[in-house]
Amino acid sequence: MKKVSEKILDLKQRKHLIMQMGGKKAVEAHKAKGKLTARERLDLFFDRNTFREVDMFATHRCTNYGMEEVEIASDGVVCGYGLVDGRPVYAYAQDFTSRAGSLGEVQARKICKVMDMAMKSGVPIVGMNDSGGARIQEGIDALAGFGEIFFRNSAASGVIPQISAIMGPSAGGAVYSPAMTDFIFMVKKTSHMFITGPEVIKSVTGETVDFETLGGAETHSTKSGVCHFACEDEAEAISDIRILLSYLPANNMEDPPIVKGDDSGRRYVPELDTIIPDSPSAPYDMITLIRHLVDDGTLFEPHKTFAPNIITCFARLGGRSIGIVASQPSVLAGCLDINASDKAARFIRFCDAFNIPILTIADVPGFLPGTQQEWGGIIRHGAKMLWSYAEATVPKLLLITRKDYGGAYIAMSSKHLGTDFAFAWPSAEIAVMGAEGAANIIHRREIKDALDPDEKRQEKVEEYKELFSNPYVAAQRGYVDSVIVPSESRVRLMEALEISSTKREMRPAKKHGNIPL
Repeated sequence: MKKVSEKILDLKQRKHLIMQMGGKKAVEAHKAKGKLTARERLDLFFDRNTFREVDMFATHRCTNYGMEEVEIASDGVVCGYGLVDGRPVYAYAQDFTSRAGSLGEVQARKICKVMDMAMKSGVPIVGMNDSGGARIQEGIDALAGFGEIFFRNSAASGVIPQISAIMGPSAGGAVYSPAMTDFIFMVKKTSHMFITGPEVIKSVTGETVDFETLGGAETHSTKSGVCHFACEDEAEAISDIRILLSYLPANNMEDPPIVKGDDSGRRYVPELDTIIPDSPSAPYDMITLIRHLVDDGTLFEPHKTFAPNIITCFARLGGRSIGIVASQPSVLAGCLDINASDKAARFIRFCDAFNIPILTIADVPGFLPGTQQEWGGIIRHGAKMLWSYAEATVPKLLLITRKDYGGAYIAMSSKHLGTDFAFAWPSAEIAVMGAEGAANIIHRREIKDALDPDEKRQEKVEEYKELFSNPYVAAQRGYVDSVIVPSESRVRLMEALEISSTKREMRPAKKHGNIPL
């Protein structure tokens, strides 16, 4: 019988062997591509010396195709928990050096285990995906493993934050777990996501496309909207995940952390009094406006390059985490389109699920016109925004800076959708449409019959502006709570956020609504 000291030595040797992952050659080849190993990623992600591994010794039990002779360290995935800025988080990282990180029965079981543990503990789960896909030798067991993970993604949605980092390939069925999580991070040049690869596409459709163009970080962060953050390297991706977590509560039963800093107090912002151009058609940068409003001028922006005509970002106001949805007048004049509607709706629902107050800043001339938008389903997609704002029960604040027209006025968190506080600047124009279009419709016959149609048209345009292109009619009706001097905005928004922080709102009992997907 072995002595205790010998058993301890045996344990250390076993652990040392597993820590080598796929072996020296595999690790060197992996790192030659500019990639970190699974264990390096977790070490970088968690606070120093806080990561604790779960199921290190788990291994597959497949005997097909000679697999009984194949050893896969930790079955190709490293799972566990630790602290991020002192707060607990569960995570897993697929190990591409070990049989390409392919997913089989045991790897799936390990991932499901930490997902279940995260749910029971009420803490976020972060998945670092780097895998060749299903382990073909395990057949249906591999597919079953994907299904078990997907089921847990759905169960955890809206309960704990779920974050995916694509650190290498993610193809076929493997892409759907990240797609079901709240946020996806990708790394430029080394991350790829697609259902079918370039070779399959070429054989079926005749199209020739490379990996990066088909499913790289740039493609998914600008065209498809699948990716929320396209990072320069893995270190940046991991750092950004830590920043994102700092804005979020651990679960849906908690409020986000309050982080008081040097700039968390009330202050007036004189720069805001001159930020709106005198010309109603001149653009300005909404990001600059937001930076003037929020603590330290700091914001964290998902989907920065996707549908840039609308901004979604996290920031702090008086130390409190907020989600901001804002028109971007410098892109498409801030018009709402299909992608902008989807982007905003998804963000609104995330904030509502995790008790993050929503500030909406509106300067929107309407929904983008055109056949492609209509045929693409702008009605259905635009309705998602209306639905999401109406459904949200967190504190909702609205600031109208300039144009707020037509259906887009309603869609951008109007009082009619349950917004708690609506503020408008004197430059706000709240109307069914712009003065030029309205005058042409209302006074069409009068303009046509006039001796000087152009002069008459301009007269009617000015008349309409005087009557409706201002915030005061809406304020008289109670649709705007206060018309404020722009420089007062930070103070007024902070006060509104504070008074509504104890908001409670009950809705009719139901299983769930049927959002127009």
